[in-house]
Amino acid sequence: MSFTAFSAMKITPGRRAAPPCRREARSARWRLTGVVAYGEFPNVEAPCIHTRSRTMSLSVLTIDALCREAAAFAAREATHPEPNLYGVTDGKAVGTYAEAKFKVYLGERYRFDGGNAAHGVDLPSVNVDLKVTSIKQPQSSSPFKSARQKVYGLGYSLLVFVYDKNDDAANKTSTLNFLHTIYIDQGCTADFQMTKSILDILKNGGNEEELVGLMQDRNLPLDHEIEAPKLARELIAIPPKQGYLTISNALQWRLQYTRSIESAGSVPGILRLR
Repeated sequence: MSFTAFSAMKITPGRRAAPPCRREARSARWRLTGVVAYGEFPNVEAPCIHTRSRTMSLSVLTIDALCREAAAFAAREATHPEPNLYGVTDGKAVGTYAEAKFKVYLGERYRFDGGNAAHGVDLPSVNVDLKVTSIKQPQSSSPFKSARQKVYGLGYSLLVFVYDKNDDAANKTSTLNFLHTIYIDQGCTADFQMTKSILDILKNGGNEEELVGLMQDRNLPLDHEIEAPKLARELIAIPPKQGYLTISNALQWRLQYTRSIESAGSVPGILRLR
């Protein structure tokens, strides 16, 4: 299936979704489903992206190629009238659709692992997770694994598309104008305020007790009697890098991207692609 044919796919409600890109096609067809938000977002059925022989002839996806194609995709979508998104107000549905469409776009050009729930990231072959979020509130969720992620980073990089959605009532289509497209290296994915405070304490000769006190003040989600002192000793031995996300504690991490957007292009590891 071509990228340009994505929007013309057959709409079939009530089907379950399969991953939108596979390195080895095991069947003649694949199904792609957006997140259904109170019946707003349609389910989509379409042919397989490509056969095994074509897959093996494609180049392997790299970080450089991913960043280059992300910029091209964002520019292309800004002028593309998309009927499947007209009237959709649920941000998660829009994000799911855009992520899937970008995977189709990549699948025409490169060989990569499309990811699944077990991997935890969208593009495990390059250790990158895709995030599509509205400019109205540039944030998304991320699975919580351990409190260490807030000080040492998520453990994977992020490719973030920040869009402004415009509906055309006359033509019943929608366009996603990606105002910001940024790549955040995994070394920059820790919490800004937390890492700044830790680095300030270490710079001023602070000790384990002060670091544990900081973790308690910031409600870092870990056991403060056993795990906090252990992490404090590790921080003294291996100081963290300065992070550029705002990470809120919840059942899942809540990632906010405003600071990363502002820092893109001026901080090593955070690239402004568009």
